[in-house]
Amino acid sequence: MSMSSWMWLGAAGAVEVLMAVALKRSESWTRLLPSVVGLAAALLSIFLLTLALKRLPLGTAYAVWTAIGAVGVALVGVAAFGESLSPWRLACIGLVVAGTVGLRVLEG
Repeated sequence: MSMSSWMWLGAAGAVEVLMAVALKRSESWTRLLPSVVGLAAALLSIFLLTLALKRLPLGTAYAVWTAIGAVGVALVGVAAFGESLSPWRLACIGLVVAGTVGLRVLEG
């Protein structure tokens, strides 16, 4: 597994965060620019994921991709949208991070 595959996967996850934020701002598809950005980001994220999948195991890559998106969106929700960061929510985000790190370390 090459390091570039992990970089593609990280980029795919980051773009997934952009997608979620854009779709939140699209206000149920009623605002054109955020809607277009959300769709474009979704396509780009999937494209970058396919690049990562050339060398990474499918299960690991998909789990890491979704984890990056989930944790990233949760943190953006707190920072940009005033969502709560309760101890339970923080603990659950920590579990997602721990699982993702475990997959990365164990898969090499």
